[in-house]
Amino acid sequence: MAVPAAILLLSSLAACASTGARAPVGPSAAAAPIVIAHRGASGHRPEHTLEGYTLAVQMGADFIEPDLVRTKDGALVARHENEIGGTTDVATKFASRKTRKVVDGDTINGWFTEDFTLAELRTLRAKERLSFRSHAYDGQFRIPTFDEVLALADSLGRARGRVVGVYPETKHPTYFRSIGLPIEEPLLLALRARGLDRADAPVFIQSFENGNLRTLATQTRVRLIQLVSTAPQVTPAALRDIATYAYGVGANTRQIVGEDSSAVPTTLIADAHAAGLRVHVWTLRPEPVFLAKRYGGDPIAEVRELLRLGVDGLFGDYPDQVVRGLRR
Repeated sequence: MAVPAAILLLSSLAACASTGARAPVGPSAAAAPIVIAHRGASGHRPEHTLEGYTLAVQMGADFIEPDLVRTKDGALVARHENEIGGTTDVATKFASRKTRKVVDGDTINGWFTEDFTLAELRTLRAKERLSFRSHAYDGQFRIPTFDEVLALADSLGRARGRVVGVYPETKHPTYFRSIGLPIEEPLLLALRARGLDRADAPVFIQSFENGNLRTLATQTRVRLIQLVSTAPQVTPAALRDIATYAYGVGANTRQIVGEDSSAVPTTLIADAHAAGLRVHVWTLRPEPVFLAKRYGGDPIAEVRELLRLGVDGLFGDYPDQVVRGLRR
């Protein structure tokens, strides 16, 4: 069985920290890609729940991913979006609180975390967002805080004798700052409280925005990941610029390989590695609506192609499938 990449990565970073050297970059710094549980084991349990994160670790994930938003009274909670109508039972418990907001230029109707106190959110229960996945666990699990996610990662790591990393994403950071609820400051405070604000911590902070990552780069040594989704963001020049403040990029799998079997893989991985950046890809999902036609319905084939192409990390809704594809 291969040594988990998270262990190798942390050992390498720790050695550099002790000598004051810069952490190693490029594909040779880790023996195998890390497995990142996308919103937990979100193909098996409602997303962003402690139960989903726990199952992901049991399946072999190296990192669990909490997307972070804030409540009216300032708590950091794990939800993919601040609009929670699709992932909780809020519509049945707080029907009158439905409203309309403009978030990052999009007009959205629904229920928003910033309009609820943490105590109010504690009364809600999570549900599966996608109609074609199991709803057997709807109504059973609470919305967790970021502190609870960090505590869970620590306890799960101790129980299995191997570190469990945390990979938070700041959701709509400019919007939240504009309403007086910035995400970055309480995120760093929570990490510092657990001794995780350091270069060799089992933590990545990711964002689609770059302004907050550039600022974070001056405030923390935690590794930063720039999420990218468009061609102009991954030109060699753009990647070199990202490397001035980030440790790596989080790229859509379709930026690496095309939909059809005839598509030729892009140079994104090689270009990013040449710029000194790691490449973590999102999101591996086996359902036909998500899985590229090139894999003929076999999600393991996608894992193995990305492995051959040299990715450094894989986000998956089904961590067990990613682990199996890596032959762990």
